Amino acid sequence: MSEQIEKQEINGYCGSTDKIKIALASVHYFEEPCISGKNGSGTIFFSNCNLNCIYCQNYEISQLGKGKEITVEKLAQIFIEQQEKVVNNINLVTPSSYAYQIIQALKIAKVNGLKIPVIYNTNGYENIETLKQLEGYIDIYLPDLKYYSNELAQKYSKVNNYFEVTTKAIQEMIKQVGNPVFNEEGILQKGVIIRHLVLPNHLQNSKHILKWIKENLPENTLVSVMAQYFPTYRAKENQFLNRKLTKKEYKEIENYLYTLNLENGYIQELGEHEEEYVPNFNDFSV
Repeated sequence: MSEQIEKQEINGYCGSTDKIKIALASVHYFEEPCISGKNGSGTIFFSNCNLNCIYCQNYEISQLGKGKEITVEKLAQIFIEQQEKVVNNINLVTPSSYAYQIIQALKIAKVNGLKIPVIYNTNGYENIETLKQLEGYIDIYLPDLKYYSNELAQKYSKVNNYFEVTTKAIQEMIKQVGNPVFNEEGILQKGVIIRHLVLPNHLQNSKHILKWIKENLPENTLVSVMAQYFPTYRAKENQFLNRKLTKKEYKEIENYLYTLNLENGYIQELGEHEEEYVPNFNDFSV
């Protein structure tokens, strides 16, 4: 195990060991259109997380650690099985705690015929040295950029220096994979999509994030503004996070996005039944 990974386990809050733990392997159709397309995304949900977000929609696996331990060889087999379902990509969700093991599994899977793009779907709070180890194995980075204010990051995710760490990580990701590349069907083959979840009562945080992207990253950077927030886990007890976005809040962020002239990417429509899109982690067996 690498020195970086050992340090992450000792100093972090992820709850992980050197054994891979996953909670679900499925075909997912609700990612961005250039990720899911018609065939879906071959998603693997990893258990545990290096953040402790009080509003996490996948808290059963990220915070409570629900899942099953598997070997590196089994993970490689799952990659191949997903590819055989003719999905667009392999989508590694919350993979940070298992970066070293994922590299080993990808080596095995590539020898056995893995050819489709691999996505690193992360909360963005990544170690630069770990990302450098991933170079050449990851085709698409899908990082969150949650907070501009480190005070909010500490309050809602129990983490320090989130903005500084994550923005440096995103710049490393862009350096590795470069400009977005799409196939003839409009499915992303290579690149970075930055996700930002708009939180109720925190529109200024979102505006700062979007402005930073506009002023500091390449013009063709893909951005995905998400409006799917709903109160779950401990957020139900928080006076600022215990409701969904209002139409007024959504419209304000939408207008600001257009004011910045951020044209590359997506803004999610404000829905009514966001809870239905949370995966069911009870039906998984390995």
